[in-house]
Amino acid sequence: DAGGTLIKIAYLQEDQTIVFQSFPAAELKRAAEWITERLKEPDTKICLTGGKAAMLQSMLPGTHNQMNEFDATVTGVRWLLRQAGIELSSFLLTNVGTGTSIHYVSDADHFRVGGTGVGGGTIVGLSAMATGITDFHDIVTLASRGDRNEIDLKVSHIYEGAVPPIPGELTASNFGRWQQTGGSNKKEDILSSVIGLVGETVASISVHAAAQCGASSVIYIGSSFVHNPLLRKVVSDYTELRGSKAMMLTNGEYSGAIGALKSIFI
Repeated sequence: DAGGTLIKIAYLQEDQTIVFQSFPAAELKRAAEWITERLKEPDTKICLTGGKAAMLQSMLPGTHNQMNEFDATVTGVRWLLRQAGIELSSFLLTNVGTGTSIHYVSDADHFRVGGTGVGGGTIVGLSAMATGITDFHDIVTLASRGDRNEIDLKVSHIYEGAVPPIPGELTASNFGRWQQTGGSNKKEDILSSVIGLVGETVASISVHAAAQCGASSVIYIGSSFVHNPLLRKVVSDYTELRGSKAMMLTNGEYSGAIGALKSIFI
C-alpha cells in the first residue's frame, strides 16, 4: 500500500503468517529494492494499491496486479475484525493518513462518505510551522507531555462561574485561549494543541457522518495513530463524548496492504 506518507507492506511467510513492514514514502526506491530482494520465486504474486502504486510498480521487475485503495482498505479492515473476533453489520471507517478519508461499510457494500484535508500531514505541517520540529516521532513524544489548557479555549472557560449548556470540557476554540492568557510558548503545549485540533476535527466529522449513515460505531485506522497515544485518546474521548463508539484496530494502518494481499488469494 504505497501512500503519501508511508509504504506499507504485508507479506505471507512460508508458515502462512502475515508479516508487516513499512518505509517512509520518500524512500520509495529503497522499498522497491527491499521487495525485489525477496522475489526469490519467479511466480511470486504481488498486488499494489495506494496513490503511489503506479510509481512503485515502475521500480519492480515484472507486471503486478493493482487494486483500488478503498476496496483494499475495506477488505483489510474486515479481515482484521474477523481476526479480533468482532462482528459488526455496519460501521463508519475513518482512515487518518496524510489526510482523512471516511467510508460507510456494511455487510453488502461500502462507499466513501467524504473526508477532510486535516490529518497526519496537518500534524507535521502545523507543528513544523509553529515549533520548527519536523520529525513525526519527536512531535508526538513532546506532545504527550504538553498541556492544552493555556492555548485552547474550553466551554468551561467561557462559562466560568456558571453551568454551561454543553459539557465544559468541550473545546470552544482551538488555540482560542492563547491570546487571552498570554498563552504558553512551550513546544510541548503547542504540539499538544496541534494534535488536539486534528483529533477533534477528525472525530467531529466522523461522528456527524456516522449519524447520517445510521452507524453507531466508528473504526479509526491510519498511520497517524502509530505510536501516537495522544491522538488516539483525543479521538476516542471526543467520539465517545459525542455519543458514538470508537474502535482502534491493531495493525489498522496496514489495512490497505492486507486487502491487497488477500485479493491475490480470492
